Amino acid sequence: MESGVEELMPRLLPVDDCDLAEDFDPTVPPRTPQEYLKRVQIEAARCPDVVVAQIDPKKLRKKQTVNISISGCQPAPEGYSPTLKWQQQQVANFSAVRQSMNKHRNHWRSQHLDSNVTMPKSEDEEGWKKFCLGERVYSETDAISDNENLGIDYIKVGFPPLLSIVSRMNQATVTSVLEYLISWFGEKKFTPELGRWLYALLACLEKPLLPEAHSLIRQLARRCSEVRALEENKNEEQISALNLIICLVSRYFDQRDLADEPS
Repeated sequence: MESGVEELMPRLLPVDDCDLAEDFDPTVPPRTPQEYLKRVQIEAARCPDVVVAQIDPKKLRKKQTVNISISGCQPAPEGYSPTLKWQQQQVANFSAVRQSMNKHRNHWRSQHLDSNVTMPKSEDEEGWKKFCLGERVYSETDAISDNENLGIDYIKVGFPPLLSIVSRMNQATVTSVLEYLISWFGEKKFTPELGRWLYALLACLEKPLLPEAHSLIRQLARRCSEVRALEENKNEEQISALNLIICLVSRYFDQRDLADEPS
């Protein structure tokens, strides 16, 4: 190293000149402390003063920043705010579902999946959206009449969140799929297929929540409140489903600032 560099980076292990064996070879394991320190010096001298990391931007995730808003949910339309008793009952039912899933997870995980069920890889965002929502909802194509196909084509209508399916998902996959569906929901309408999967994924989330999951469910509750406030036809069944998700996020997962005020 140059003397200027040595002044900025003082040697923590200075090695005085010492008598080393004539056959000293820095490429073989050191035999004495002096040989070890001398070898460290030689290797350090060969290191470049500046190292530039080679980063492939394609390998970086699209979303690396987690934005957390402190604002609450929009209130329910007049006459549709859930009662406190209803919210408490939903939390109790949800808790029972989670306990049952945890108790029987190994049993359901061991069940064979039908031959037509191929679960996407965790990082396959488009694959999971089609798997959960079906090609009709995902692609926003016209619905098929009941007479056109007597059987159920799960490729078109989406696979339901069967216990044999969700029990095979680890926490990383649960969080990823939840992120994919919330991202889709951010620009699309609420559907029964989406509602079923959101409920199932929330039931699979382990507590205490990881920071990423914490941010996701808060984002979900706010989006539900936005859609609920803009509901023109006042579809009671859909508003009830949105109320349920907000209720679980706020009261079961302890995000009380997002809770609906009892009617």
